Amino acid sequence: MAGDKKPLVIDLPLGGSEYFRILDENRAEKMRSGLVTLKPGEEVGAHDTEDYEELIVVLEGSGEVEADSAERKKLGRGQAAYNPPHTRHNVLNTGAEPMRYIYIVSKA
Repeated sequence: MAGDKKPLVIDLPLGGSEYFRILDENRAEKMRSGLVTLKPGEEVGAHDTEDYEELIVVLEGSGEVEADSAERKKLGRGQAAYNPPHTRHNVLNTGAEPMRYIYIVSKA
């Protein structure tokens, strides 16, 4: 295994936390990830993947993902969305319940 990183088991918060960093530079070589909770009507805010690719995996709730000039796509529990490098995107909770998802990014 590269570097001095070791296999981990990480306890995720079961509720209440708006953002929880799962993997960062202290825990992984290149991969980064986090758990995001959006209340109904909330959004992450448009941002760019830059030199990274991103996978979004919805655990609970529903919403939409918008990327660059593409139309919004519905996204819900049990679904995943992929954003390639250099993609401006946003995640919005358009449902009536909290939306919880994990994002995973890695250098492309």
